[in-house]
Amino acid sequence: MTSRRRFITLFGGAFGTSLLLAGCLGNPPDRSGSTGTAPKPDVAAAAKLETTTIKLGYIPILEAAPLVVGVEKGFFAKHGLKVELAKQASWPAARDNVVLGSAGGGIDGGQWQLPMPHLITEGIITDGKKVPMAVLAQLISQANGFAVSNSLKDDNLGLDLSPSVDVFKRFPEKEGRKFRAAYTFPNANQDLWIRYWLAAGGVDPDKDIELLTVPSTETLQGMRNGTMEAFSTGDPWPFRIVKDDIGYLAALTAQMWPAHPEEFLAVRADWVEKNPKAAVALVKGLIEAQQWADKPENRSEVAKLISSRAYFNTPVEVLEPALKGQYLLGADRKPVNDPKLGPIYWMSDRGVISYPYKSLSLWFLVESLRWNMHPGKLTTIEQAKALVDKVNREDIWRQAATELGLPAKDIPTGSSRGKETFFDGVVFDPENPQAYLDSLKIKR
Repeated sequence: MTSRRRFITLFGGAFGTSLLLAGCLGNPPDRSGSTGTAPKPDVAAAAKLETTTIKLGYIPILEAAPLVVGVEKGFFAKHGLKVELAKQASWPAARDNVVLGSAGGGIDGGQWQLPMPHLITEGIITDGKKVPMAVLAQLISQANGFAVSNSLKDDNLGLDLSPSVDVFKRFPEKEGRKFRAAYTFPNANQDLWIRYWLAAGGVDPDKDIELLTVPSTETLQGMRNGTMEAFSTGDPWPFRIVKDDIGYLAALTAQMWPAHPEEFLAVRADWVEKNPKAAVALVKGLIEAQQWADKPENRSEVAKLISSRAYFNTPVEVLEPALKGQYLLGADRKPVNDPKLGPIYWMSDRGVISYPYKSLSLWFLVESLRWNMHPGKLTTIEQAKALVDKVNREDIWRQAATELGLPAKDIPTGSSRGKETFFDGVVFDPENPQAYLDSLKIKR
């Protein structure tokens, strides 16, 4: 295992409940998967489904909020489903549990960084064991940031790193080792976010620094004890870094790529094949949960729901500001109060975010090609496109939206959101991914 892929266990133990609790500020959570007051499935709706139960895994970050809302506000139950939410200690744990499936003591699916479902489908990150997955919806847009240690406060790193390249390249001379940056799982969202941020500023993430894999619950301790100088992960952890005065928030991914895709709902394809009506019901409940969670007047209640011991086991005051787009940015902690920079659960300036656009999923796989992350396994744009076509189930989303009676303008009819423009002016055209790759200066 190369140094840039090495895994750091900060507390001297394996992933597990004890580590999860160490990062969650408080007493051990109730692991039953709900507060115990969640509504029961509607009997009439349940009678129409092939199954009324599904077990979904989640990681305690804001991306999971629609799943919690769906359970606690009764949106899944309304459509006949009892959804059991199972907290996962880490992304590797979630991956391993979906391979097991609920029948084997694991999970049927849940919350995922991309392109994890696609890589699991091909057995690329499961030791060759192929477990076909179905991406059913996007859970959230944005809600990630780049946190930097206070040891670099004088450098005041920001969105554009080009003026600060020497900070990274001269770091070994000062500290005797390379600058260290962390993400929560290799070859997925947060790895790709931090790579893009660094490379856009002229920093080669494979040569100029060392990249580490660290569970989100361990990032605070890792930065506090000097294991890393920066990390990319979902809220509330970047917010906590600032609140606990361990570091500062250099930039938000919403600034890097406005309305960017973040995490997705995906389940095992065999579950969908056996339970097509239940799959539609699941997406119907999720859509309604996302619509509810996206309303500004509901954000405080969202914070209360996810803060409970049954879910995040984290104080409301740590969760609520980020949910409302309230941040302190930069080393000087400039107050920002802009909901457009915070999590988006339903509607953005680019339209409905819940729809699992194939064009957006394709970007993650193209980035995997950019960095040659899976040599011999994922090597061509054509292969990436075929994999997205296989895994993304836009048809199920459209059926769910139609049955809910959504306005036609809120039901995309195609598979592309169009061209995507990043903060540095680079454009990703899903019709011509090769042109995007050719335009990038730092790549493998």
